[in-house]
Amino acid sequence: MSVKSDKWIRRMAQEHAMIEPFEPDLVREVTGRKVVSFGTSSYGYDIRCSTEFKIFTNVNSTIIDPKHFDEKSFVDVKGDHCVIPPNSFALARTLEYFRIPRDVLVLCLGKSTYARCGIIVNVTPLEPEWEGHVTLEFSNTTPLPAKIYANEGVAQIIFLGADEVCETSYRDRGGKYQGQKGVTLPRI
Repeated sequence: MSVKSDKWIRRMAQEHAMIEPFEPDLVREVTGRKVVSFGTSSYGYDIRCSTEFKIFTNVNSTIIDPKHFDEKSFVDVKGDHCVIPPNSFALARTLEYFRIPRDVLVLCLGKSTYARCGIIVNVTPLEPEWEGHVTLEFSNTTPLPAKIYANEGVAQIIFLGADEVCETSYRDRGGKYQGQKGVTLPRI
């Protein structure tokens, strides 16, 4: 496996719509205002968070059960930011829509800007031929409220090119999260 470069990322985004919307450069400022960076970097792509959030709440005293998930465990919020309560978490989605090639696996790591504030970004691997908006999980590990900014960078994805094409892709398996558009809760 090899890590894919900025040239490869730009080419795949422009010629094969691998990332939409796509930013070919690393953006650190928008209309004169500093932002958490997003766009193409040397060997990755810094993804942005959309304006849709689901903030965890325990007001109903429910149990988090991935096999029987209760949607009432979240409060929907839409806006230019989200405040996550202390020791809690929120779900969101990327602004970008992805189409992963059959010979590529994508891993995601949180940005240092958030990590240094005690905010962990968790994303499962994007498998070969998966497509959709990526569901993001933000864990606030601090005893204080934490702010996440929409339309700014939140994590970096790294594209790993395989030595050979897989026998069965996510699309071939009919993966349950294929084509997801909004913030997607657990499915079984």
